[in-house]
Amino acid sequence: MRFIKDIAEGEKVNAIYLCRKKQSALTKAGKPYESLTLQDKTGTLDAKIWEPGSMGIDDYNELDYICVTGDVTTFQGVKQLSIKRLRVAAEGEYKKEDYLPCSPRDPQEMLAQLQEMIAAVEAPYFKELLDSFFQDPAFVKKFCAHSAAKSVHHSYVGGLLEHTLSVAKHCAYLSESYPFLDRDLLLTAALFHDIGKVDELSGFPKNDYTDQGQLLGHIMIGALRVGEKIDEIPGFPEVKKRELLHCILAHHGELAFGSPKKPAIAEAVALSFADNLDAKLETMREALANVAPSDLTWQGYNRLFESNIRKTSPEEF
Repeated sequence: MRFIKDIAEGEKVNAIYLCRKKQSALTKAGKPYESLTLQDKTGTLDAKIWEPGSMGIDDYNELDYICVTGDVTTFQGVKQLSIKRLRVAAEGEYKKEDYLPCSPRDPQEMLAQLQEMIAAVEAPYFKELLDSFFQDPAFVKKFCAHSAAKSVHHSYVGGLLEHTLSVAKHCAYLSESYPFLDRDLLLTAALFHDIGKVDELSGFPKNDYTDQGQLLGHIMIGALRVGEKIDEIPGFPEVKKRELLHCILAHHGELAFGSPKKPAIAEAVALSFADNLDAKLETMREALANVAPSDLTWQGYNRLFESNIRKTSPEEF
């Protein structure tokens, strides 16, 4: 197949892509057209159908896998495909894994590392709580296939697993550097901090906010799910329940960033820093991923960092 990252201006394309978005619109002259976002695992491509009702343009829906033929142009510096022919692809013509962005890391290897971290938790009540989620095959399957966001960072298959593992590793390091931290509480909070995202966001290929996600958000959803499970464990210390839920509720660090509470205990502070560190560095990595190693061109203002950004010079520069 022809991956989107390899498509160049002036090229004629005849390939299958996922129709990520579809929208009907009107030109300035009042003529109808359709605007599409095509997707494969390497990225997205803006596309237009300037004559939607013409012969060769079959009926299709958002999230269909479609076979398109057209010419690649550039509009305002962005590549755009002008579609001349379109049909819905048949089962067997495509492999779904070619069209969904995936973590560059091996999911089984990441899951094994996550399970090792769970095994290192000593407090029996925290261990039982973690096992109630991460020994449930249905939950683990969903968790490992989920993204950590709709966009911005880790917005790909396996992103939630990758982000959770990274945050837990950062927290393990912090607990060694600052021995006064409750290691079991901090690691448990790290492993649960984004658990609500399995319900906040739909699965792929849609990866969009659910009704529950819009109304409650992943922080509240996660705290509710963990709290309900804690109530099923006899003898779970009430004070540790409150501290764990506080860490989840405060993990964005600031009220302005969506946390219902600001960190009030040391473990919540550590978790918020670990979460922010991984999110910010992954955001920077993704923003510069398609820039050549030797390209030190300033990339322009980035709203997420509120700064102009560029690549770091290579060692041999």
